[in-house]
Amino acid sequence: MARIVIIGGSGHVGTYLVPALVERGHEVVNVSRGTAAPYRPHPAWKAVEQVLVDRRAEEAEGNFGSRIAALDADIVIDMISFELEGTQQLVQALHGKVEHYLFCSSIWVYGHAVSVPSAETDRPNAIDTYGTNKAKIEDLLLQQARRSGFPATSFRPGHIVGEGWVPVNPQANTNPDVFSLIARGDELVLPNLGLEMLHHVHADDVAQWIICAIENRAASVGEVFNTVSAQALTLRGYAEAMYRWFGKEPRLSFEPFDQWRLRLKESDAHSSWGHIMRSSCVSIEKSRQRLGYRPRFTSLEAIQQSVAALIASGRITVAQNHLKAGHESNFHHW
Repeated sequence: MARIVIIGGSGHVGTYLVPALVERGHEVVNVSRGTAAPYRPHPAWKAVEQVLVDRRAEEAEGNFGSRIAALDADIVIDMISFELEGTQQLVQALHGKVEHYLFCSSIWVYGHAVSVPSAETDRPNAIDTYGTNKAKIEDLLLQQARRSGFPATSFRPGHIVGEGWVPVNPQANTNPDVFSLIARGDELVLPNLGLEMLHHVHADDVAQWIICAIENRAASVGEVFNTVSAQALTLRGYAEAMYRWFGKEPRLSFEPFDQWRLRLKESDAHSSWGHIMRSSCVSIEKSRQRLGYRPRFTSLEAIQQSVAALIASGRITVAQNHLKAGHESNFHHW
């Protein structure tokens, strides 16, 4: 079994990934600032070596790469690399010392889709700094893999959801009040015709994908893969499904985006625009064929698990008489 270092393993994906790796017999090291706890408890965490490192500070001093290299990993999984310079430092330090380096990118390397679903063969056309930086890191790793044999794999998660996480909602932002409104059966106003798309993925499926890539190293090294659920959702279809999940009939209306955005808080409108202008729908056929990746959760199943946990924690309000009416089983089916 391998010694696996996860940079940023206390986050949402790490909550599922770390126990899965430990249960497979791997020696796991979690590198983090120590400020976050896993979203779900699991006894496997007792077997994990915790290393406290402030990545940004170490990178500024030029020490981060050597700190990670000193951990003597077989495999490094980097969940929190956002800038090219820091990744360059890490690649240089790890070259010739690791069997596999996995980089968490994002589907936001895609901007406006040329065709749908977007495939890995489509040229990245990011439209913000975050996506542009992720695309630059992907390019670096592909060049290093093909020119000098650095064993890198890049993967692109969609909108990550799961227990403890607020899903991107049918208005394409992360305001949980939208789900409370739907649960009451009130009218929800959507932008345009509600046909823009969102592509979610359960954090557990991202963890499953990483394990598939590790176990199919020869097929994954030197490649980039989309990592999402099997199908995207339109805003309209998503909203209608959530009304019915809450036992309500859909009540939707529509407005042109520029008019509609005036209804929202500025931060929500900005988030909605970021998702709507991309209208994400990406293919996982490459992951299916080469790695055997099979998502366990549909987009709706992943979202509904998240919403159920938010109801249980009180962050989404559902009338008590609605729960007593027999619909509570919807919120605990998982």
